[in-house]
Amino acid sequence: MDDKVLFKDVQPGVAPVLPTAPGVVPPATPPPPVSGVTASRKSLKKLLIGVVIVLIVTFLIVFLIPKGKLTQKTKLVWWGLWEDSRIMQGVISDFERAHPTITIEYSKQDPNQYRDRLTARIKNGTGPDLFRFHNTWYPMLTDALVPLPSDVMTPTEFKKTFYPVIQSDLIHNGALYGIPLGADTMSLFVNTDLLKAATISAPTNWDDFVKAAKKLTVRDGNGKIQTAGAALGLYANITHAPDILSLLFMQQGVDMTKFANPEQARDEADALDFYTSFAKSTESTWDDTLDESLMAFARGNLAMYFGYSWDIFAIQKLNPDLHFRISSVPTLYGKNTTTTSYWVEGVSTKSLHPKEALLFMHYLSQKQTAQKFYAEAAKVRGFGEPYARVDLAASLTGNQLLSPFVSQLRNAKSSIFVSDTRDGEGGLNSSANTYLNNAINSIFTQNTSPDSAVATLAPGILQVLQKYGIQ
Repeated sequence: MDDKVLFKDVQPGVAPVLPTAPGVVPPATPPPPVSGVTASRKSLKKLLIGVVIVLIVTFLIVFLIPKGKLTQKTKLVWWGLWEDSRIMQGVISDFERAHPTITIEYSKQDPNQYRDRLTARIKNGTGPDLFRFHNTWYPMLTDALVPLPSDVMTPTEFKKTFYPVIQSDLIHNGALYGIPLGADTMSLFVNTDLLKAATISAPTNWDDFVKAAKKLTVRDGNGKIQTAGAALGLYANITHAPDILSLLFMQQGVDMTKFANPEQARDEADALDFYTSFAKSTESTWDDTLDESLMAFARGNLAMYFGYSWDIFAIQKLNPDLHFRISSVPTLYGKNTTTTSYWVEGVSTKSLHPKEALLFMHYLSQKQTAQKFYAEAAKVRGFGEPYARVDLAASLTGNQLLSPFVSQLRNAKSSIFVSDTRDGEGGLNSSANTYLNNAINSIFTQNTSPDSAVATLAPGILQVLQKYGIQ
């Protein structure tokens, strides 16, 4: 890898020039008029009064039933993904105690083909009342998600409660489409033993990151990498490769919703050039002979790794004795944007019990519920998912593992290039990632220039964006 840092005209140490709510029961049908007789004004007045009374009673029944006072026994089915029922039951129990006529049946789903199974079941009327979906999936679920009414949470309350990226992801045309119980950001993991031995601090910008990656890379007598400084450059053996590329694109100023815009091609090519240089140059810090980056980091063979908070559990399981810490991703001279990936709870348009489902969504939107969810998860796996609520960020400030993930949420953005969503063949994420993978591979296998790779990548991404109505 040469000394060009993020863009080909940027030298190390020199700052770059940054270029349906539930329906109302219909009123009682008025009696048919007597043939040949015109109704008297008195009869008409009585009729109108009766209709008004029916409408008022219907309104009171449908909309003004006090929360927790429903009398009909109802079971709601809630599909989840990652948490076992022992975690979720603690959250559910509080709601069921407050609403004894409602039972929540939580079902942990297999992540494989989850979105395909979810949409198929909702379409044929056998799906859940509530379900979990990824923050990037709204374009794929527009026909499956109920817009949440203001008695669940108003858009104004939502904006005060959650971070800008969550607002952007879940508010569409003024309507709110989900409640997140947690959120995550791409962060930098560093092996503290390796950095200490090399007298290096965790880099805070890309210039220092490049220098550290080179210094931390160790080769044997044949030039083969034994300890990698940083895992960037390739696609197949780099965990979260699309997410890492996304943060580079974002810091370069690329609008991810307009990725196919020709005006951004130069920025996209420069980001690809920088990324691939870690495995393509004479001073490479990564190659295709190495283990997948998460495994390499857990084994102590990788000094710097990009990941999310859930990676901590995998790393600690693989190597409980590994010494590492987490920091914010390097910045491009003031641009500290990173990518986010999180899951959201929503209500199905085919739910047979929308009123009760929305009541449960109101419960999920509360601060105490987020705290309960975190606490129940922490009983099982060491810590819960980082909070998605702004008003709970301070409670994790002293947590050395989680505070970096939370601190970056204010400047985080979402991207169609994101890993581990399991959105299925032809899905938004999988389709976009396939095109991105092909672009990276062409640079290595066909010696394609970054500019040419982007020229081929952009039309493919445009098709994906247009398919889901994003552009």
